[in-house]
Amino acid sequence: MTGTVLWEPPADVRETSRIGQYMSWLERERGLVFADYAALWEWSVTELDGFWQSIWDYFEVISHDSPTAVLADRAMPGATWFPGATLNYAEHVLRMPGIADGAVVVEAYSQTRDAQTLTASDLRERVRRVRAGLKARGIGSGDRVAAYAPNIPETYVLMLATVSLGAVFSSCAPEFGARSVIDRWRQIEPKLLVAVDGYRYGDKPVDRRAEVESITTSIPSIESVVTIGYLDASRDTFGELDGDDPMEFAAVPFDHPLYVLYSSGTTGLPKPIVHGHGGILLEHLKILALHHDLGPGDRFFWFTTTGWMMWNFLVSAPAVGASIVLFDGNPGYPDLSTLWNLVDEAGITYFGTSAPFLMACRKAGITPAKGQLKAIGSTGAPLPPEGFEWVYQAVGTRPQVQSLSGGTDVCTGFVGGSPLHPVRAGQIACRCLGARVEAYDPAGRPVVGALGELVITAPMPSMPVGFWNDPDGGRYREAYFEIFPGVWRHGDWITVGADGSCVITGRSDATLNRGGVRLGTAEFYSVVEGMPEIADSVVVHLEEDDNPNGELLLFVVLTEGVELDDTLRKRINAELRAALSPRHVPDSIYQVRAVPRTLSAKKLEVPVKRILTGTPVEAAAAKGALANPESLVAFEELARQRGAH
Repeated sequence: MTGTVLWEPPADVRETSRIGQYMSWLERERGLVFADYAALWEWSVTELDGFWQSIWDYFEVISHDSPTAVLADRAMPGATWFPGATLNYAEHVLRMPGIADGAVVVEAYSQTRDAQTLTASDLRERVRRVRAGLKARGIGSGDRVAAYAPNIPETYVLMLATVSLGAVFSSCAPEFGARSVIDRWRQIEPKLLVAVDGYRYGDKPVDRRAEVESITTSIPSIESVVTIGYLDASRDTFGELDGDDPMEFAAVPFDHPLYVLYSSGTTGLPKPIVHGHGGILLEHLKILALHHDLGPGDRFFWFTTTGWMMWNFLVSAPAVGASIVLFDGNPGYPDLSTLWNLVDEAGITYFGTSAPFLMACRKAGITPAKGQLKAIGSTGAPLPPEGFEWVYQAVGTRPQVQSLSGGTDVCTGFVGGSPLHPVRAGQIACRCLGARVEAYDPAGRPVVGALGELVITAPMPSMPVGFWNDPDGGRYREAYFEIFPGVWRHGDWITVGADGSCVITGRSDATLNRGGVRLGTAEFYSVVEGMPEIADSVVVHLEEDDNPNGELLLFVVLTEGVELDDTLRKRINAELRAALSPRHVPDSIYQVRAVPRTLSAKKLEVPVKRILTGTPVEAAAAKGALANPESLVAFEELARQRGAH
């Protein structure tokens, strides 16, 4: 677990960072002294009551009714956090500690309309008025409000207004097709739908009125529809969500549903993951302040849509005193400098994005030179060493690169970085506070320095309250606790070093198992997609009874004007052999027009494998959950040629 050191914490980091200040508070208020992060982490995952109570106290959580305990039941699933407490997530976001009433707290940029800004007092006032409008339409505690809307201020205001009432929020990005949305929202039966009429993606207008009509007619629970006139202001009825009631916050139990997020739904109905007010609040206070070092004076940006959990993560930042920057549109229009230009325009201090975006910038050879940033966050896929190195060559030497991994399931990162850690190429710096992440071998034993299943062996407050309409918890247990009872299995391969650093090498259900040696897909893609001829790729391993090595198949999307010939095949094989090992050399390489991806841009190795081994396309992947369902045709045709069907 060694990588080239690319960044070191400053000498005064314990005095200047929020995590350092928290450690000083622990010493002063609790008499707890920790020599380093490793000691602090060990305490945080061993003494769960003491750690999470300290987060509650340090961030001065507003409790309308006091809890009778911190963790009444440690069992997983079923851990019971802060019983008896009542609070409200929106109250903490709108508290905005350290942000003056007249200071800008939301900056919103769009390819559909002009930029907008909201001050702290603007945001509070808009939430108050929309809350009154929802209440006038009969929305109350437990009702579901659905948003078919992009990453714009109206969506944010709607979410805060909804949850301030104790109602439950759920969003789908408007690029989701009607079938995808219906599959999600039929399960939770929303009472009110707020939807845009359309949007622009780059210079292309996209009308969504037909999709909204289809959604509305297919979900009988929807009683009324409110339109955000985003493409055409004359269609707007969002302004009618208005009223003059005073701002109040429903005091709800710690685990009261806050919002519903969804699994990708590639192999069945998307799982409706219910997150609670208290769990999300505590987790986001912890990670945004202590790991991302966000606070007053910061402007936090993460490129995301409202269909990805990173939107829910981003919009919690005012709760720790940071303002947020929203962007809606095509990040590659007119070129890959678009998002980087926002750093100057919006004064961004923390720039969050995905590993594929950083690798695309590297491949395009751009040099944004944004050395004023204090940090760059990367998630969505493992960031390979050359991605780290590109940042320090092309962006600047000051920012700390924080590669993190987590999931919709916990609405956070459970491995990531902290201001106390150096940056090493290709590595995730640490396991996050309060997240007892371990690597398990197939027998369920923890391993260090070796590849294993990523598991969480102690409860976290932001683990789901449950799945919607899963009264006996059967679907929830099956999703996370079936393999290792009482232990959360996440579905990734991870190597945890002796120093707590981590390397994630891909989904465990997409493992390449060659002759008994498990190969992760992340390093494979890093090599292949580093070649200038290759724009995208997907690799799968097919087990064969008569061949211990099985069959390794690589599918490549080539850059414009390039064709797959024997010369290029030999070059690909040579690169993989030299960079990784002979085991990584594929048995066959095929050219395809596109790699199947989810609506949040994740590659679909498992459905491809299932199609190639004879599963009908309609059973292998739910097309409505794909960004590009037409991409499956090539794999179906290949399966037919190979005699799998």
